[in-house]
Formats: sequence, C-alpha cells, structure tokens
Amino acid sequence: MRPNECSRGSCISHSPSIVLRCTQRSDSAEMAPIKKLLKVNDLSGLRTSTHHIPAHGHIPNTSLAPHPLLIYHTAFARDPIPNPSTIEAHLRRIGAVHPQWRYTMYSESHFHSTTHELLVIFRGAARLLFGGDGNPGAVTYEAKMGDAILVPAGVAHRLLEDLNEGGKFEMIGSYPVGKNWDMCYGDGRAGEDAVGIEEKIKAQEWFSKDPIYGVEGPALHI
Repeated sequence: MRPNECSRGSCISHSPSIVLRCTQRSDSAEMAPIKKLLKVNDLSGLRTSTHHIPAHGHIPNTSLAPHPLLIYHTAFARDPIPNPSTIEAHLRRIGAVHPQWRYTMYSESHFHSTTHELLVIFRGAARLLFGGDGNPGAVTYEAKMGDAILVPAGVAHRLLEDLNEGGKFEMIGSYPVGKNWDMCYGDGRAGEDAVGIEEKIKAQEWFSKDPIYGVEGPALHI
C-alpha cells in the first residue's frame, strides 16, 4: 500500500516542462486540500550521462547488452521539493515502469538479472558505486534529490555513503510493467548460476518508451 497516491484525488499536467499537481481530499471538511506540485525538467535543458561498465568477475555490468547506465541529472526539479507520491503518479502516467518501493540503496553490491531498474531520488544525497567493488571501470556518482538513474539488468550497484543532505537518502524503485526484481551478487556464492543469470540478462527487452519522458526521452537514444 502506498499512502498519499494521486488515486485519492486528481492530477493534471502541462508541457513542455511537465508540472503534475496532485490534489488530495482532506479527511476533515474543515481542512483545506493538500496540493503537491512536481516539475519534470524540460528535455531541452536536461543533462544526462551514460556509462558503459566492463564485466568484473561474475558481475556482467553492461557487457551483455548495448545499453549503458543512464543518469538523468535533475530530471525532477528541486523546487518545489519532489514528492514521492507525485513522482509515482507521473511514472504511472507515462506507463513504462511501475513503482514498487521507497527505500535507500543497499550497501552490499548487487544486481538484477530479471529486469532493468529505474531509481528516482526524492530525498537526500549519497555516493553510489556502479560496477562492483574493485572494478577499475566502476562508476562513482553523487546522487541528489531530483536525479534519476536507469540501471540496466546486470549492472551492480551499492551505497557507498549517505551524505545526510536534507534527510536520509531515499529513492523510488520502479521496474518495467510486469517485471519483478531478483537479487544477484556475482561473488561466487553458492546457489548462483552464472550462466543462467547471463541468459536472463540477455533476454531482457529494452524500453519502447522513456520511463520519465515517454516517446522522446533519452532512454530511446542510447
């Protein structure tokens, strides 16, 4: 169950910079409705970065597919402060992914073989590692509120440090509609079938719509 979702009220959007307004009904007739705004920054001013990360041990990273790690720098404006409920409503409206959780990132390096993953930071800041510990080709990124990261299946990621800026670091984790995430570690532990994991990663289809911007977003051009 996700509290404060737009299903309890109404949503509107405007373009080119998408402004989503979520209006919630109050439980008391004497209280005014709560309005939560979300601004999705215009594509013309969006800065993105992409990273191809080599395999490391049993961690495939981006070696099995052509799509890199994609970082949307401040996809969601920080003023007004992005609200997780309105972010989730926006992602559902686009329809490429389904939000499944709100949490921080695990401090143990891990990856997923059954799905790609979209992470949207709605609170705080943190240093994140992509590619696995000890990988010379790994990427360290300081993620902040409003950023989004599209993590292809097979790319290891973990929390290095919560920077405690504006509260505990928290994200929304979303996955392509109909997909469920698994947990893989690539450290040779018992029970992990490296060959089977690679086959699952290779079978993952890429997005037909960008999870944040829809038919014209950067995920379609990498």
